[in-house]
Amino acid sequence: MFKKILIANRGEIAVRVIKTCKRLGVKTVVVYSDADAASMAVEMADEAVHIGPPPASESYLVMDKIIDAVKQTGAEAIHPGFGFLSENPEFARRLEKEGITFIGPNPHAIEAMGDKISSKNLAAEAGVSTVPGHMGLIEDTEEAVKVSNDVGYPVMIKASAGGGGKGIRVAYNDKEVQEGFPAVKAEAKSSFGDDRIFIEKFIESPRHIEIQVMGDKHGNCVYLFERECSIQRRNQKVIEEAPSPLLDEATRKKMGEQAVALAKAVNYDSAGTVEFVASGVDKSFYFLEMNTRLQVEHPVTEMITGVDLVEQMLRVAAGEKLAIKQSDLKINGWAVESRVYAEDPYRKFLPSIGRLKRFHPPEEGKLNEGTVRMDSGVREGDEISMFYDPMIAKLVTHGKDRDTALDTQAAALDRFHIEGIQDNIPFVAAVMDEERFRSGDITTKYIPEQFPEGFNGTEPTDYQTLILTVAAAYVHGVFARRAEQISGRMSEPGAQRKDWVVILGDTHHEIELDLGDHEATIRVDDKNHTLVTNWRPGTHLFEGRLDGEPFAVKFADKTEGYVFRHRGVAVTALVCTPLTASLHARLPEKPKPDTSKLIISPMPGLVVSVDVELGMEVEEGEAVCIVEAMKMQNIIRAEATGKVKTINVGAGDSVAADEVMVEFE
Repeated sequence: MFKKILIANRGEIAVRVIKTCKRLGVKTVVVYSDADAASMAVEMADEAVHIGPPPASESYLVMDKIIDAVKQTGAEAIHPGFGFLSENPEFARRLEKEGITFIGPNPHAIEAMGDKISSKNLAAEAGVSTVPGHMGLIEDTEEAVKVSNDVGYPVMIKASAGGGGKGIRVAYNDKEVQEGFPAVKAEAKSSFGDDRIFIEKFIESPRHIEIQVMGDKHGNCVYLFERECSIQRRNQKVIEEAPSPLLDEATRKKMGEQAVALAKAVNYDSAGTVEFVASGVDKSFYFLEMNTRLQVEHPVTEMITGVDLVEQMLRVAAGEKLAIKQSDLKINGWAVESRVYAEDPYRKFLPSIGRLKRFHPPEEGKLNEGTVRMDSGVREGDEISMFYDPMIAKLVTHGKDRDTALDTQAAALDRFHIEGIQDNIPFVAAVMDEERFRSGDITTKYIPEQFPEGFNGTEPTDYQTLILTVAAAYVHGVFARRAEQISGRMSEPGAQRKDWVVILGDTHHEIELDLGDHEATIRVDDKNHTLVTNWRPGTHLFEGRLDGEPFAVKFADKTEGYVFRHRGVAVTALVCTPLTASLHARLPEKPKPDTSKLIISPMPGLVVSVDVELGMEVEEGEAVCIVEAMKMQNIIRAEATGKVKTINVGAGDSVAADEVMVEFE
């Protein structure tokens, strides 16, 4: 085993690798950019080496700087994590020449399987069924349109060196190819330093299923079953689970054996993932690509198999034989992972940048009937930068079966509290309760099909209405009692009886509150309930047991009322006397401002291009400008037809969230 390794990555995956190394007694070195100088990874590693400014092209993607850091620190090997240089065969070859061990597959395997075009050709030669498409490189937009028509719409425009959802667009017509091809090419260049593009048929209503493989340098290779990764938006995975609710044992075995055969064809000798698109109707499957690295979603495989994949990568790279045989591997229970992104689900999942004023994840370990695992690379007070991927954490839960794993995931999401940026927790929490998802009838189109108008929150169920009403009454009761104590108006200690109305949105609920210490009897709409809780002012998570059942809601005290959040529900609660409640119902609603004539930046970022000119007539839905943030290019479109009146930004300008970029007459 190695004595010291360098981790050529950042954030959550750097922390993940450090944890295994600490357990194995392996010292770690991390490299860091200016943006990551105070990061958790830098704090946890034994040594840290500065490698440049925030842009990855000037730091994490510069091979010379990574290799120099190895030489400075005496590290024996490099773990590349995922992204950046993890699937770059030139990097692996450089390390070979320098006598530095690459904790990943051999350069030949990376080149043969890591490149989407060559891997598909190899799979086809091996008799593996592949998705129809144009495997040659596409040089320009005109050729892209021609190829797309030959393949047949819809098509997927993909960067050959892509990964992590970057460098991918789906196009349904010529116009979308004309817009999407240059955007993919630019994303590929900035994210991977490689702008080669190919086009393949986009299979509608597919399921995304991948097989985890692990090989060694002695010709051994096993598969560690499958992961279902069909819940995606913008072709980026959001929720993953293992095993898949689709597969039966026969299909699982067939896919696993095919994945191993493909890996052995290139002498694969590390952790890798063979991805398939599968039919939810007949369980037929087609090879998509092989990721020659550790996957983001590897924890769900670890949870159901008990195998530490990072440890296996280290041992294999050090020359050890795999100690695992296929017959040793069994599926134990079910695991689910939610990727927690710094993005606003209420604004079409656009990136959110800023400081984490609060970052309180759920505790790891037992929760209700399941188990919680947290993989993250940030802490409270850290800055979420525009330069890197928006994923800030992975919340993983395990249970004896799928329902238990999902119930535990939902309960853990209820207890995950973030402030300072927008996050996608309300969305993934809402999915956990959604009937179709619960049934396992999912495809990669699940999100656009179930949320065709985007995510605007969910309406509270009767149970959610009850727990939010109870929480609001208790919180208000505690504040009222404290105010009475401070003013000296409290007549006696102990239980306090209050008759109030709780207003949740458009609904009014009459309540009677008998408030004690850590408990209360609350009559809501003529029905009594018992609440037990340790909540105290200043705590932003309200946990308790209502009639014996545990629950948790997030809480914030506002100028008027309280804001409560539970799953996809967000409500402002007012607690007042019956007279005040009757008067409140008569207040007129404030009209929302008309922004249809304004093109507003939905997030902080960099203006890539402005595609209109003064006086130009623009149609509704037409592209106006492109703003880049967190390695993603976002096309901003006109909300209504109009004539351009003013242009306030140009290519290369930095913009803030909600900044007006273009105005129409």
